[in-house]
Amino acid sequence: MDRRAFLRSTLALGCSAAAMPVLTHATFAAVPGEGRLIVVILRGGMDGLDVVRPAGDPGWRALRPRLAADDGLPVGNMWALHPALPGLADLWRKGEAGAFHAASTPYRDQRSHFDGQDLLEAGTAQDAPLALRREGWLNRMLQAVPGARGETAFAIGREAMPILSGKAAFSAWTPDAALRLGAQAQRLLEAIYHDDPLFREAAADALSLSQEREGDPDEAMAMVADPDAPMMAPVASPAAPERALAEIDRFAAFAADRLRGETRIAALSLSGWDTHVAQASAIVRPLARLERLILRLRADLGPAIWGRTALLAMTEFGRTARENGSGGTDHGTGGVVLTAGGALRGGTVHGPWPGLAERDLYAGRDLMPLTDVRAIAGWTMRGLYGFDRALVEGAIFPGLDLGADPRLVL
Repeated sequence: MDRRAFLRSTLALGCSAAAMPVLTHATFAAVPGEGRLIVVILRGGMDGLDVVRPAGDPGWRALRPRLAADDGLPVGNMWALHPALPGLADLWRKGEAGAFHAASTPYRDQRSHFDGQDLLEAGTAQDAPLALRREGWLNRMLQAVPGARGETAFAIGREAMPILSGKAAFSAWTPDAALRLGAQAQRLLEAIYHDDPLFREAAADALSLSQEREGDPDEAMAMVADPDAPMMAPVASPAAPERALAEIDRFAAFAADRLRGETRIAALSLSGWDTHVAQASAIVRPLARLERLILRLRADLGPAIWGRTALLAMTEFGRTARENGSGGTDHGTGGVVLTAGGALRGGTVHGPWPGLAERDLYAGRDLMPLTDVRAIAGWTMRGLYGFDRALVEGAIFPGLDLGADPRLVL
């Protein structure tokens, strides 16, 4: 491996490590009230312009001649959902799913997965004190709301999600987790640690443990690098999608069981949204997993609990308005928050739409962010649990101006 190829591969692995964690994880909490809040973190920067398509905006097709080859699944007015979301489109038409477009955190211009995800889960401004940026907004809610408690932190692959990090106590359980690395990632890891006596043996042990589980039915991911591509793309065996959906089914059943009990808030993450290359095919599998999660939660919770449920799916940042030369999109700013659940007003795209004309783009490249994802979460919690505005703006999301009520909660 020459120096040029090594550096390129190292940078690509760094991008993929943040965008595609090995496994997903979840946290649960209990608060007074009967509403259920499910927060889904979509790691990797989901392309909202592909998922909830502004097919009626002429700029969309002009900026994306390949990705806009078809309009998708019409859901009213100028909007269409990605063709891989027929089940979500059905919920949308029933008024049980919707979206906020041109939404983002206060994160601007750096476009790092690590920093963007941390800020999303901290729920703070970019210049907030470090102590606040180290706490998750759900943990601050547990500290501020009488009777609230962290019920369970369920982690696979790492400790609890940052969204529940902070002073409020919570119990933790980590089931068996597997480390899986593709052949190229193994070679890269060996090259990085070859001359380091401290980490070389630890890395070798980790690889050995990984290889012991090669016969395991879990999804195996390989990292394939194109020397001229900006990232590594995941490749899996043909049977892997079915195994991944089966894992979603098992998790949904587990989460629904807890939400039918004392649990009122669940937060989890789904990875695989970093679509720099061949997005038309790369985005299909994460969309299938997200749709499967929503539909299975709806089925497993049952009509009564689903009718009191609000699900928010949010990502650290959107992607560029223009497709790139590799048939993908790069890290951007404005994106989409998907909503679902019987407790929310669906069947529509909420919030203002900035348009996709050249003059309307942020920094000449991204969808202009007009709605703060923290305000969406804040108004949802106010509607579900009756939280005071001062509690949301002062304790849960310090420094946030909630703005006008979008009347999302029914």
